[in-house]
Amino acid sequence: MIRILWRTLLTLVVLLLATLYGLSTTWPEPAIWHTVELDEEFDRGKLNEIDSFAAYLELESRLFEQLQSEVYAHTASGPNHRLERFSTGSTVDPSGRQPNWNRSFQLDVENPRGAVLLLHGMSDSPYSLRALGEALHRNGYQVLGLRLPGHGTAPSGLLEVHWQDMAAAVKLAAQHLAAGVGGDRVHMIGYSTGAPLALNFTLDAEQDPLLESPASVVLVSPALGISPAAVMAQWNRRLSYLPGLEHLAWLDMLPEFDPYKYNSFATNAAEQVHLLTRAVAARISARTEAGDAPPLPPILVLKSTVDATVSTHAVVDNLLRHVNTGRHEFVLFDINRQDMTASILVSDPGPLTNELMNDPLLPFTLTVIGNENPDSTQVVARHKPPFSVEVNSSEPLDAVWPRQVLSLSHIALPFPPDDPLYGSINPKNEAEIYLGHLAIQGERGLLKFSSDWLIRLRHNPFFDYFEDRVIEWVNGSNEGGEDRDEL
Repeated sequence: MIRILWRTLLTLVVLLLATLYGLSTTWPEPAIWHTVELDEEFDRGKLNEIDSFAAYLELESRLFEQLQSEVYAHTASGPNHRLERFSTGSTVDPSGRQPNWNRSFQLDVENPRGAVLLLHGMSDSPYSLRALGEALHRNGYQVLGLRLPGHGTAPSGLLEVHWQDMAAAVKLAAQHLAAGVGGDRVHMIGYSTGAPLALNFTLDAEQDPLLESPASVVLVSPALGISPAAVMAQWNRRLSYLPGLEHLAWLDMLPEFDPYKYNSFATNAAEQVHLLTRAVAARISARTEAGDAPPLPPILVLKSTVDATVSTHAVVDNLLRHVNTGRHEFVLFDINRQDMTASILVSDPGPLTNELMNDPLLPFTLTVIGNENPDSTQVVARHKPPFSVEVNSSEPLDAVWPRQVLSLSHIALPFPPDDPLYGSINPKNEAEIYLGHLAIQGERGLLKFSSDWLIRLRHNPFFDYFEDRVIEWVNGSNEGGEDRDEL
C-alpha cells in the first residue's frame, strides 16, 4: 500500500514538473533587467559600512551609476523603443527626469514643525507618495521619501531582497530624521508593504531604547494580510532553481513601460510580503496577549473597501482589534452604490461595509466615505465612534463620484487626479507617457498584459479629502498632539 502511495505521489510530481516545464516554453525570454545583479544595492549585511543614512545615499548613488552602465548601456534606443523604461532617452526613461523619483528624496524646511518618513510599497518607488510628501512639506514638515532596497532600479532587484533589508533601511532613515527634529516629532506613512514596515519599526522602538517610537502612523492600503496563494510563493521560488523552471522566479514578466513602478513581479517579492505581514501580525498578537504593552502611537488607516491586492479584514483582525481604545481611526472608501445598483456587472462588497458599521465591539473610530444615498453621487463621510453601531455624524464632502467610476482600488489612494502619470487628465504634451486612462479596444489576446490592468483606477478622485485627513492627523499628533481618547 505504501509503495502504491509513493508511486502515485511520484507520478503527480512528475506530471506537475512536466506541466511547469511546458509552461516555461511559452514564457517570454527574460531581458537584461530581469537578470542583472546590482551589487551596489543595500542589504542588512552591509550595516557595518553603511551605518548612517548619508552612507545609504552614497551607496544609492553608486547603485544608479551601476544601473546605467550595466542595464541602460546594453539596451537599444531609438523610436522603436520609446515605450521601454531602460532605453536611454525613451518617453518612459526616468533617468532623464529631474528629479528621478525612483531615488530617495528629501524635502527640507527651516525650523520644521516635525518630520515625516514615507515608505512605498513592493515594486513601487518613492514616487507613489510624492504628492502627499509635497503637501506635508508645504505644511512645514521635513519629508524623507525612502527608496527601499530592491526598488527603483531593475525588476531583478526583487529576486533576492529580504524584508529585513527593507526594515534595516527604514531604521537608518528614521534615525536620520530623529537626529534632526527629535524622535518624538517623526511621523511614519506606509503605503501597501510600507505599512507593515512602519508597524515593524514601531514595535522595534518599544523594545529598543535607542529608537524613538513615531509620533503617529498613517497606513495607506496597508498590506496586513494577503492572498493565501502567496504562501505558495516560497515553493515556486525554490523550484525556480531547477533547470527549465527558471520562469517560476516570476509571477509576472511584463514589458516595462512605467517609469516609477515595476510591471514584472518576482515570486520572492510575494514571499517577502507574506513573511513580513505574518511576522508583524504575530508580534501584535503576542503584544495583546502580554497585556502590559504601552499604547501604540495614533494610527490612521485609509483603504478602499474593494482591494484586489490585500485583505481588508486583515486590517481589522490583525491590527485594529488589538489596539488601545479611542486613539485610532479606520477610513474606508466604499463602492459607488449608485452605479452598483444600476448594474448587474458589479459584485457588491456591501456585506463587509455593513459588517463593520454594525459591529459594536470595534475599539476604533470608523469613517466610511460613500454615497449620500443610493440615488445620489454626492459623497459623504459617516463617522462611527468606538464600541457603537450609531453614526454620530455625517459630513457632506465637496465631491461626487466621477462618471463610470465604480470604486477606488489598492493603488489609487495616494495619487491625485492631476497626477501627470496616473491622473484623470491627459498631459498637454502628447510625447509624455500617460497611464491614467488608456482607452484601448480591439480583439482579446492582443495585449502583453491582462486587460484588467486597463480598468484599474490609478488615482483618487477624493484625494483632497485624503490629503486633508492625513495632514490633520499628523498635525494633531505632533509634539504630543491632542488626546484622541475623546475623538
